[in-house]
Amino acid sequence: MNPNPQATTAADAPPRSHPRAFEPVTLVLTIVLSVLGALIGIVLITTLGVSPNTAVIGALVAMLIGRVPVGVLTRMRSKHRQNLVQSAISGSTFAAANSLLTPIAVPFALGRNDLVWPMLGGAVIGLAVDSWVLYRVFDSKLLPATGSWPAGIAAAETINAGDTGGRKAAILGVGAVVGFVGALFKLPTSAAGVGFLGNIWALAMFGIGLTVGQYAPDFGFDLGANHVPHGLMIGAGLVALTQALLLMRTRKGGGEGADQAESADGGPDADGGRTVQAPQLRRGLLEGMGLFICGAVVVAIAGGVVGGLSLPALVGWVLLAGVAAIVHQLIVGLAAMHSGWFPAFAVTLIFLIIGLVLHIPTVPLALLVGYTASTGPAFADLGYDFKAGWLLRRDAAPWRPFEIEGRRQQYLAQLVGFGVALVVVAVAWKAFFSEGKVPPVAEVYVTTIKTGLEPGTMTTMLLWAIPGALVQLIGGPSRQMGVLLATGLLVATPQAGWMVLGALVIRQLYTMWRRRGIADARARKESDEQAENDLSLVGAGLVAGSSLNDVGQLTKAL
Repeated sequence: MNPNPQATTAADAPPRSHPRAFEPVTLVLTIVLSVLGALIGIVLITTLGVSPNTAVIGALVAMLIGRVPVGVLTRMRSKHRQNLVQSAISGSTFAAANSLLTPIAVPFALGRNDLVWPMLGGAVIGLAVDSWVLYRVFDSKLLPATGSWPAGIAAAETINAGDTGGRKAAILGVGAVVGFVGALFKLPTSAAGVGFLGNIWALAMFGIGLTVGQYAPDFGFDLGANHVPHGLMIGAGLVALTQALLLMRTRKGGGEGADQAESADGGPDADGGRTVQAPQLRRGLLEGMGLFICGAVVVAIAGGVVGGLSLPALVGWVLLAGVAAIVHQLIVGLAAMHSGWFPAFAVTLIFLIIGLVLHIPTVPLALLVGYTASTGPAFADLGYDFKAGWLLRRDAAPWRPFEIEGRRQQYLAQLVGFGVALVVVAVAWKAFFSEGKVPPVAEVYVTTIKTGLEPGTMTTMLLWAIPGALVQLIGGPSRQMGVLLATGLLVATPQAGWMVLGALVIRQLYTMWRRRGIADARARKESDEQAENDLSLVGAGLVAGSSLNDVGQLTKAL
């Protein structure tokens, strides 16, 4: 599915050591663009309720700077430095908008301005643990680098197109133009792009969910009001978590050393070529769970929850907050990996409803919701960026050490972006909130907390959890069909379902057209791979073009 690495000559072979995130030129550009990304994220989340992926913008700016014939600026011609910059700006955008500003907007909208700073501290912990866990478990069997991660493919192909040009750049450019123009006419062209990039079964369920979610109200049944998608996500999510636990097991007779030996042949495409094996996945998730619980303790102390709950209730709140945080990040990450969309709002709402069912008091519930909301988006975004880096580093030799070091430098670059986002949010939140510019999702959370639940809501959700669990079980962990079906129903963007399903049909027809007259099995396989490569470029272009349009919405917001 992923584009094959292009042959390299001695002149354009990758460097033996990966460029550093803290090199002066790279660091300065990273900080400047991270400020821009954070501001874009804050403006759009508070006015339009969306947070765009600015990775393509960062890649384009880095490429343009690299073309300036002035001394050290020419270093930015390196696609690996461009990858570091685009990682930082996209990280700062999602961190500022989703992981920091939205959580602190919850206590503000509740009228508890005194809890904004404690909530910001909790959100910083959630963001830090979120990114740390993804760094530890990316390219495992649960979250493989070979997964779709559509926005990551778009960023990598944009950088590659600027680096190599030719037919590849032409196909990507045409796709980007179509994606941009379609988005101008309010068509979700990114959904079509996703249809060319991911697992067909997962995307088929995603498309079905989108389509059903769009048209169900026309038949007099509001799925959202009846919490059908939320119930499906509960069932699918529970099975997905069970599947994740099973993936953490070490195979009999293997062990960590044997697993790593499998992938020591130096190439990313070899059997067993993952850089993270089962024991590392297990440690990463367990460490994440422990850190999230510690973060919940900090939020409980800083937010005054300690004085308002009995000791058993306090222990229960801390455990629920820790579990909610890691479950939220995993479900959001799995959905993002397969579909390029993540239902962060809806999954947070599920834990809000659980909190209402458990009769958690208003303030502890608001802090629980804010802490949960701080996880997930940065987790997904870092996955996109690691995917982009993985694609850009595939021609390295030796591959494994270069890939591991490159991923580490990307993580450091994103930490810079997160730090910039924190400073921007800390300085700007009061000015935005005082003007009534609060993320719409935060107001929905607070309204739900105040109004409570209708009778029978939890029963309805548990009933719908059964088919969600069955679909997820049938599809298995590699397809995530239940999670993707629920994701489609939850986001229910108009026309997006037709875009996804239409892209899947075109994908199959194009593959069959290229096969025509080919009888040899090996030749058919090569033809299918080339068809996937071509369509991956088209899909990446559509996603990139749509992302450019999203960032262009800044003028409308202002």
